[in-house]
Amino acid sequence: MTIKPYIITEKENLISLRRFFHKHPEASMEEFETALKIEEELDRLGIEHKRVGETGVYGLIRGNGQSDRKIVLRADIDALRMLDQKTEEYASSNVGFMHACGHDVHMTALLGAAEALKKLEGQLNGQVALFFQQGEEFGRGARIFINDGLLDGASRVLGIHVSPGVPVGQIAITKGPVNASVDHFKIRVTGKSAHVSTPHLGIDALYIASQIVVNLQGIVSRQVNPLDTVVVGIGLIKAGTAYNIIAEEAMMEGTTRCFSMKTREQTNKSITDIAMNVANSYGAEAEVIFEDFTSPLINDAGVCTEVAKVAQDIVGEENIITIEKSLGGDDFAEYLLSVPGVYAIIGTGNSNKPNTTSPLHSNKFDVDEDGILIAANLYADFALEQLR
Repeated sequence: MTIKPYIITEKENLISLRRFFHKHPEASMEEFETALKIEEELDRLGIEHKRVGETGVYGLIRGNGQSDRKIVLRADIDALRMLDQKTEEYASSNVGFMHACGHDVHMTALLGAAEALKKLEGQLNGQVALFFQQGEEFGRGARIFINDGLLDGASRVLGIHVSPGVPVGQIAITKGPVNASVDHFKIRVTGKSAHVSTPHLGIDALYIASQIVVNLQGIVSRQVNPLDTVVVGIGLIKAGTAYNIIAEEAMMEGTTRCFSMKTREQTNKSITDIAMNVANSYGAEAEVIFEDFTSPLINDAGVCTEVAKVAQDIVGEENIITIEKSLGGDDFAEYLLSVPGVYAIIGTGNSNKPNTTSPLHSNKFDVDEDGILIAANLYADFALEQLR
């Protein structure tokens, strides 16, 4: 097939902007300088904008006024608390923080698309809303945009994420589940201290917590359909003050990952029930606290077809692929609960370029910067197609 010429062809400015963002990462909900840079770029482009929360930025391209249709394009902007071990000039200058998940590419690509769409504003039969969203790594930013009513009236939402596991030049568009829900939980067990030589005089919170950990594994093996995918993981447990004292208190932390809202609800309820029942059976008390990070991310099948049609005009039909679902989470899922949309995966891996095949969240993560142009064009072409 014949691949259409890119709408956005200028790559050097985008690379320079991406490297700026990569060099100046900021933690979730603390993206103050990043937001200022985004606002500076939107001012340069003549695009109206406002703050969302303290560090999110909302931009709006109004179109020609002939339709009230609205398309949302979303990019996340936060970085991770980790050390950048690359030696490139654009490696992080903010020690202990790093764009190791590609958010620097996401916001650069959206700014590139915004510039192209602003120039074509007279051809847009509707609005393009630009979501530069804070706090994705902690599952907080999407809800801020939603609670401010900025998703209201949207007919489609598109997000992108880079992947070192997908070769540059390919785009993955997968119908149905793409990312799992992410919930964080704490279980606090309260017993009674005593000398270890008189266990009958105490209530051993450490032993009870151990029994809870073992019993929780039965959720996946005995309560979940074997064809479903669920993770119940405990990553932290603390208990006791000395080797010869029965622990009065134990605390554990873990996470659940699910691919449907129903399974998520059932799994989390089972954790609470098991913890309470095991603790009660030994005369202890258990407190279970859940923190909701994000829902399962499920791409709309119809919108996948729409995005794939646009994507194949950018990279060719043979370069549109699907990928396995991931147990990692992304709060783009929250937008998909109320607006049909797609989270597309942009290939940025290249075995001939150092670090571009390093995993997400690794200390040497980098991207093949040709992927920036592909991502920017996907944003722009999708909006144009939807607002013809």
